[in-house]
Amino acid sequence: MFTGIIEATGTLSRLSPKGGDLSVTIQSSSLDFSDVKLGDSIATNGVCLTVTALGAQSFSADLSAETLALTRFGEYKVGQLLNLEKALLATGRLGGHLVSGHVDGVTSLLAMEQSARAWQLWFALPAELAPFIAHKGSVTIDGISLTVNEVLTDRFRLTIVPHTAAQTTLLTLQKGSRVHIEVDLLARYIQRLLTTPVAAPKGGVDLALLAQRGFL
Repeated sequence: MFTGIIEATGTLSRLSPKGGDLSVTIQSSSLDFSDVKLGDSIATNGVCLTVTALGAQSFSADLSAETLALTRFGEYKVGQLLNLEKALLATGRLGGHLVSGHVDGVTSLLAMEQSARAWQLWFALPAELAPFIAHKGSVTIDGISLTVNEVLTDRFRLTIVPHTAAQTTLLTLQKGSRVHIEVDLLARYIQRLLTTPVAAPKGGVDLALLAQRGFL
């Protein structure tokens, strides 16, 4: 699990095709690797990657064919700037929101405009993800936890404060840039509960017991 609070940025330094899959190496002089071990998870532009090799200031990971199909990694070139976040520790602060690193899709930047010291970014709203994007709810863009400030039929707006702009890759985006999007984890499960019929347990529901425990 992650929080969407970016710890550092890194650069894609190597792309190596491996029998239909892909091995990548990310270089970062600003990420603290002192507590990273083989098998640990690092969210890379919002995609949960498992560390397969470590250098002094780098790590490598393998991407499956499914990950390549669902993300933008197949489009990236050497030199691509990436947002990085190590997995959340149980003792850490949940500064953003719960992020799984399982990307739901790709969307594109429609417009970017400065507003005082902040930036207003408009992204296309994929129809299949629209039920999960709510005003003042949370969304993850390229691994960054952000608050949704406006939702229209086909787009949504995010306000980027100076600190977030300085610590992430957001201001490197241009109109039409494609980014990873992950909807709020809780919204995803609530939608599943609301749309999936639930069979009553064998023997029926004990309404008296439910009432006794305060559920009715």
